[in-house]
Amino acid sequence: MFTVAALMALGTVIEQGETPDFYFQKYPEENPVLGFFTWRWIFALGFDHMYSSPVFLGTLILLGASLMACTYTTQIPLVKVAKRWSFVHSPVSIRKQEYSDTLPRASIQDLGIILMGAGYEVFLKGPSLYAFKGLAGRFAPIGVHLALLLIMVGGTVSATGSFRGSVNVPQGLNFVIGDVLEPSGFLSTPSETFNTEVHVNRFYMDYYDSGEVSQFHSDLSLFDINGKEIMRKTISVNDPLRYGGITIYQTDWSLSALQVMRDEAGPYNLAMAPLKVNGDKKLYGTFLPVGDTDSTNLKGISMLARDTQSVVLYDQEGKFAGVRRPNSNLPIDIDGVKIIILEAIGSTGLDLKTDPGVPVVYAGFGFLMLTTCISFLSHTQIWALQDGTTVVVGGKTNRAKADFSDDMDFMLDQVPEIVEPSSSTRPESASG
Repeated sequence: MFTVAALMALGTVIEQGETPDFYFQKYPEENPVLGFFTWRWIFALGFDHMYSSPVFLGTLILLGASLMACTYTTQIPLVKVAKRWSFVHSPVSIRKQEYSDTLPRASIQDLGIILMGAGYEVFLKGPSLYAFKGLAGRFAPIGVHLALLLIMVGGTVSATGSFRGSVNVPQGLNFVIGDVLEPSGFLSTPSETFNTEVHVNRFYMDYYDSGEVSQFHSDLSLFDINGKEIMRKTISVNDPLRYGGITIYQTDWSLSALQVMRDEAGPYNLAMAPLKVNGDKKLYGTFLPVGDTDSTNLKGISMLARDTQSVVLYDQEGKFAGVRRPNSNLPIDIDGVKIIILEAIGSTGLDLKTDPGVPVVYAGFGFLMLTTCISFLSHTQIWALQDGTTVVVGGKTNRAKADFSDDMDFMLDQVPEIVEPSSSTRPESASG
């Protein structure tokens, strides 16, 4: 388990699924990490795809085999022993238990009634008594092992049988799911759903009062191979679309084009390109040529936008000319050119995946939480023997050992004491 945890931590530190050039630059041989770790180690051990690498999967197999062996050789025999009615016929054996006491004048039947009232299963055989409760606590470790095995099986299926992919689609365009998804392992098998076509009907964003983007949405339609719409949903961050085992997440956005009118002509779609800026802010720009487009000294009007709310325009000399809001239909005159910004066309960033192991992993974690809680229940066993008028009592538990003695003292104090009838001698009367 420590090795699995260490490999998972290493998979978090080492970037996963990058191109070879990325690892050549990040882990060069000239300056190895920790003095020895280079890209050669990463490729040789498969650490660029840690969770489907032979090292990681092999370690999971060893852990699974260890859990199954422990369950078969240790846990199951313990449960079988716990289920047996184990009567003890020797006071010496009872006194060797973790807890033992003696009731000088008591009945083993009365003790049995007290134990039944405390939730124990009680069995009597002649002068011997055996009682237990909390047998589920004995079964719980087996459940914990099975839950861990479920989680590992689900994780292995996810690592070797999934498909993943990302796509950036402008509003109004389509893509086929199978063209985007790539297999993650040797068990990845495509389905008929991969032929489904996704159409981006509309992309739009919500904003805070400060003007910052608060949420972005994509109105998607799914079409089967015959062109029939089979599903439509507007997705957003944390509200994905699920269909046929495929999940489509809203993860990113960009601007793909500006639709403008120029001197009452158009509309024209001007492609927008992302521009590098400091920090994580987004900025997109486009260019509207003015004059002779064959000239080597081509000039034009520049347009910049951070989102779909407003567009900043600059003249041919690069000077600020004004700001216009898309869809406002408010014209602006720059260097004798009349421009109207009709629409800022957004582009939605989508992540797609199929993960057949997720239901198994979720079931495993749910079962693990349940069985872990049950494992804290104490499995308690009590033995008693009637020795004349004396009852010898002993017991043990696998949990809450400090409380067990207090509980036993409390129950034994409730056992009634047998009071022997006093003998009275009547004097004989003289008969005449």
